[in-house]
Amino acid sequence: MARKVWMITGASRGIGAEIARAALSAGDSVVATARDPQAMGDLGGAGGEMMALRMDVTDEGEVSAGAAEAIGRFGRIDVLVNNAGFGVLGAIEETPAGEVERVYRTNVFGLLNVVRAVLPSMRSRRAGHIINFSSLGGFRASPGWGIYCSTKFAVEGISEALHDELKPLGIRVTVVEPGYFRTDFLDPRSLVKTGSEIADYADTAGRTRQAALERNHRQPGDPAKLADAIVKIAAEPEPPLRLPLGSDALALIAAKNAFVEGETARWAVLSRSTDF
Repeated sequence: MARKVWMITGASRGIGAEIARAALSAGDSVVATARDPQAMGDLGGAGGEMMALRMDVTDEGEVSAGAAEAIGRFGRIDVLVNNAGFGVLGAIEETPAGEVERVYRTNVFGLLNVVRAVLPSMRSRRAGHIINFSSLGGFRASPGWGIYCSTKFAVEGISEALHDELKPLGIRVTVVEPGYFRTDFLDPRSLVKTGSEIADYADTAGRTRQAALERNHRQPGDPAKLADAIVKIAAEPEPPLRLPLGSDALALIAAKNAFVEGETARWAVLSRSTDF
């Protein structure tokens, strides 16, 4: 079986680092990108070749140059994993415009920068697989996570459209919806908490803040098993468009689907009444 060439953003720690280790262990080559590539250290791997590359996904010029350097070294990118991102925790009203813009620059505009940089090479070969990381929050928003979830809703829409645009060109697209995995995502360096806390939101966003503290490093998901799952779908000739990971993600998706189905049925007469 031909060895794959991966490009993984946000590979210095957490899920990105685990996917890099799993791909290297499979004997594949990995372009591991991060704002500070020296922070990656030795990701290990049996037989795989790793290239550590500085890449700030919010810098379009740096992204384009990094993609060109990676393709120059390996000749192609078979699997692009858009994993770079961070969270912001606070009620919608509590989150200042500057913080909203900052998380969108990374989670949405940064992802688009990387996709645009890598796609010309994939299109020329009529081959490739783009794996975009969303979240269980990309399927169902919740109090305190509204701004973060909105970025992941955007990733869902982008991925769904990309899937249909690229399928005729032989390029596959998967959007991954992880539940809570035991990484440092809830630590301060990955999660920004709003400075303002409005008392009226104590029972909604406030409870979410407390739950995040209690859940940190007690999450049910195993990041190494998540990484193995990503390597498995990268080997599939027909991978899924959406891949929920974790029993909590599956439960949340089932609950939302049931809610939407029930609410749609309840209001169906009014919905149909708006036709000519």
